[in-house]
Amino acid sequence: MNIPAIFGENVFTDEVMKDKLPKDVYKSLKKTMDEGAPLDISVANVVANAMKDWAIEKGATHYTHWFQPMTGVTAEKHDSFISPTKDGKIMMEFSGKELVVGEPDASSFPNGGIRSTFEARGYTAWDPTSPAFVLNGSLYIPTAFCSYTGEVLDKKTPLLRSMEVLNKQALRILRLFGNNEVKRVVATVGPEQEYFLIDEKVYEKREDLKLCGRTLFGARAPKGQELDDHYFGSIKPRVAAFMAELDNELWKLGILAKTKHNEVAPAQHELAPIFTTANVSCDHNQLTMDLMKKIARRHGMVCLLHEKPFEGINGSGKHDNWSMSTDTGANLLDPGKTPADNAQFMLFLAAVIKAVDEYQDLLRISVASAGNDHRLGANEAPPAILSMFLGDELQKVVDDIVAGARSGASEKTVMRLGVDTLPDFPKDSSDRNRTSPFAFTGNKFEFRMLGSAFSVSCTNIMINTAVADVLEEFSDELEKAKDFTSALNDLVARTIRQHYRIIFNGNGYSKAWEEEASRRGLHNYRTTADALPHYSDEKNLELFRRQGVYTKREIVARQELLLENYVKTIAIEVNVMSSMVKKQIYPAVNAFIQTLCAEADSKARYGAVNEEDKELIALLSRNNNQALKQVKLLERRMAEATSLYGSEQQSRAIADIVIPLMECVRRYVDEMEANTAKDFWPVPDYEDILFSVE
Repeated sequence: MNIPAIFGENVFTDEVMKDKLPKDVYKSLKKTMDEGAPLDISVANVVANAMKDWAIEKGATHYTHWFQPMTGVTAEKHDSFISPTKDGKIMMEFSGKELVVGEPDASSFPNGGIRSTFEARGYTAWDPTSPAFVLNGSLYIPTAFCSYTGEVLDKKTPLLRSMEVLNKQALRILRLFGNNEVKRVVATVGPEQEYFLIDEKVYEKREDLKLCGRTLFGARAPKGQELDDHYFGSIKPRVAAFMAELDNELWKLGILAKTKHNEVAPAQHELAPIFTTANVSCDHNQLTMDLMKKIARRHGMVCLLHEKPFEGINGSGKHDNWSMSTDTGANLLDPGKTPADNAQFMLFLAAVIKAVDEYQDLLRISVASAGNDHRLGANEAPPAILSMFLGDELQKVVDDIVAGARSGASEKTVMRLGVDTLPDFPKDSSDRNRTSPFAFTGNKFEFRMLGSAFSVSCTNIMINTAVADVLEEFSDELEKAKDFTSALNDLVARTIRQHYRIIFNGNGYSKAWEEEASRRGLHNYRTTADALPHYSDEKNLELFRRQGVYTKREIVARQELLLENYVKTIAIEVNVMSSMVKKQIYPAVNAFIQTLCAEADSKARYGAVNEEDKELIALLSRNNNQALKQVKLLERRMAEATSLYGSEQQSRAIADIVIPLMECVRRYVDEMEANTAKDFWPVPDYEDILFSVE
């Protein structure tokens, strides 16, 4: 396979634009893309016609405005290029107006109360900064989505806003350092994607997997991830074939898929891309998740993106690698060989430290969901407490700043392994800390709290906006300074001292850290119900208003929508749990008990009955009756929770009352599964599921 030849072949790339567009149109479009200049409709008409011709050459018959509503997935409505002619035939047309604006139904998408059912009009608007592409016979046009009254109803628009304010404030900082060459600063993102692959046949036999994305019941398999033999292990043939096709399809769409490997848990895997601009990276990750699901089916498998599909083994996350880069190719979070002497880097580092500390609640909110609650803090993911890991080298620098000392340059240690045939190599300046939610990894920060099914847009909106706000504050202060160098040094030192509490290089899983974090005054929002009410705290509303990323109404709508989603997710899980217990598990265990009783009666005739038989029958009978009893109680408590006024009260009742009851039902059922003959158990067990793909 000639990868360079196929890479981006289905994308309306810069190279294609140069070839298909007149020079003046190309220059005008590039100015819009690179500098945010307004797009003239005459330019849009030419671009639309060129896009249409190119897409038809690629086999496209339709076009779609591809957008990201607040469902967490993408949306698309396909229209054909055909247009009738006077002689009863058709021609293929696509106008600039059709390229630039679309009109989907705004009331049928989640909106958090912004739109009533009868208020249906909404608009999609072309985003020229993310390239169009051809997929499955349609031209896909990345777009923003807003209501008739102008409120944003999607994840792309606020992301673009946050990128713009970050650009504006980062440029102010660069100008203070005398850099007038850079015209644009962009947030860059590389989301590592974890996922599970299981056999389609076992998936179809599990109601919970099909309707909830996770198993609501399941006793542990005899073998799980204890031996760590799956991590980076040899990739199974079916999985390798899936990965090869996935890579191929991603490369055709210009997606920089770089790394693939087995993850820690059985049946778990990971794909990592090279990072690119935040907007394009978010679009690419949505495409990646969609293609994973579709391609897995072609290989007789199902791709699970739920954060915790299986109890007792690792769940799946998504690591958001975030940095800032200039249009001249400089990474603003690259510390260089001597970070202590790199004043510009230290200023940007101080800004990130302050932003993460002051808006730790927003970062936690950005990863809050019913699914991710199962994963955060479970010794497989970062804890629910935000902290930052800087590594040994940077830690020494900030410690010296706090102490008022001068940091010297540190030399790289050379690793010598004691074998002549193995090369010596420079040791990294710091170890990695997998328990840290927000870790510096050389020239970027890795935010590790996202769940695998998440859109990465919300997290990057939070990071971009918070950092931009701090950079604005820094610029306001430094622009007034009479002695720039002195003011800069004082600002960096003061900021790090004031926000030092957020820095932690130790074990984030330990109980000692939880206690220490509490003493430091850090937030510990254990559940989604704890975190989401703080979305509309006054300081957060003011941040987004000040930076022009969200209005108060847009924030309140998003908070309401996320709370509603939490309530509805648990309601579905309760319904499925009830259905499985009543229709599958209770009858199956009863049948097994009857068989055991018949065998015991037969043994009794010969005086061979034993206490173990009686104990097993008693255990299964007790658990089965308790499971049914607790399910009925669970249904009542769920009904009571959803009858409360407002989604905030409902979510609180669900977290405090409903979820503990669900865990109680599960304990009864899982113990029955461990003591019921496999032939009687009504659904595939963990061994069947996790080791189903060869």
